[in-house]
Amino acid sequence: MLIRKSSPAPAHRGGVPVVPDDMPKAVRNQQAPKVETPVSVNRRILRDYVYDQIDPLKAAAMGRDKLQAQIETLVRRICDERRVQVSRNEEEHVAAELLDEMLGIGPIQPLLSDDSINDILVNGAGQIFIERFGKLELTPITFLDEEHVFNTAQRIASAAGRRIDEATPMVDARLADGSRVNIITFPLAIDGTTISIRKFMRRNLTLESLAGRNALSPDMVEVLDRAMRAKQNIVVSGGTGAGKTTLLNALSQKIDSSDRIITIEDAAELQLQQRHVVRLETRPVSAEGTGKVDQRDLVRNALRMRPDRIILGEVRGAESFDMLQAMNTGHDGSLCTVHANSPRDAVMRLENMVMMASGQLSQEAIRRQISSAVNLIIQVERQRDGMRRIVSITEVCGMENDVIQTQEIFAFKIRAIDSAGMLVGDFVPSGQRPHFYTAHAHLFGA
Repeated sequence: MLIRKSSPAPAHRGGVPVVPDDMPKAVRNQQAPKVETPVSVNRRILRDYVYDQIDPLKAAAMGRDKLQAQIETLVRRICDERRVQVSRNEEEHVAAELLDEMLGIGPIQPLLSDDSINDILVNGAGQIFIERFGKLELTPITFLDEEHVFNTAQRIASAAGRRIDEATPMVDARLADGSRVNIITFPLAIDGTTISIRKFMRRNLTLESLAGRNALSPDMVEVLDRAMRAKQNIVVSGGTGAGKTTLLNALSQKIDSSDRIITIEDAAELQLQQRHVVRLETRPVSAEGTGKVDQRDLVRNALRMRPDRIILGEVRGAESFDMLQAMNTGHDGSLCTVHANSPRDAVMRLENMVMMASGQLSQEAIRRQISSAVNLIIQVERQRDGMRRIVSITEVCGMENDVIQTQEIFAFKIRAIDSAGMLVGDFVPSGQRPHFYTAHAHLFGA
């Protein structure tokens, strides 16, 4: 049984012992941001009684099904003994919540298990949003109070080998299923601990399946397939949540299985299917202020690992210079993503990042390096109807004077908006033949 035989230990919150010193004083004293209802009061009472009586060592040794049955029995007994006025459905709901707190991440665990949800956004105790099918919606799910949210955040951080407290109020981590999570708490988050989770996609989408979702056309699939076979260096550009990593995963499936691939990410999200893949992940600075390993360090190390292709999850700083060097020195077919609103903006961002990384290079030298390293820029966008589409495929054609020349191969043109608010449009070819078709004609039987 789960019941303690010894004297009760300190009460637990969120499945972990409460350690008052771990929580910033201002957060600890913060009022719960929601009004207590009879249901939430009963929920709190049951939760406190269960944690006071439970033996965490015995609970940790049990299987999920057996633990669930024990918790349900314990909740039912407490309701009878303490005369807590709750329905059978509420009893089952509290038991399920307690199980999720012990084995998962509390009230938001069911959201993590829902494959239709892309993002989970916890704004303090009383407000949890989700993104589903490209649209944000408020859920009825809440935490009990700020302490409950903070301890859930601690569980997430500690499971990833990180810490969250007043001295380290920001954390980037990865959940057990691969989902990316960001946590920010007091004193930086004024209204309570905020948890942002980008869900790990369990399905391996291909370019063909994305075309079936109207994210691109079959003709665009053929161009991208040929670009990958020709080992073109590709930059995937787009805003936050536009689907850059999903597209990067789909492109990677066109890589030959004999290639040695090195992936470099801040939080590992790529799901490569090839047999010869080495995954590298950055490491943040430790509590002592040492041990930081950033993407630039990993790119430099990757060049010593005999890679055929390097895939960089997102270029956001000095690593851009080393990535361009790699693309220019025999590592053809490399891929990366960049935050930008258009292909031209992506070129400018790369230029600015290289300039910050190496101030000794002239602007013309930087542009020449970009023009010789990057072959294609794919612009992906989450549009106002919630759909994610490839809105442009642009080829980099070299330099003319001191200007990088590009040509658009495909573009998405909006024709109308239907009665459901969905965009109606076409993926329009420009009529320009990609330069790499001629250079690699032997690969395509032409």
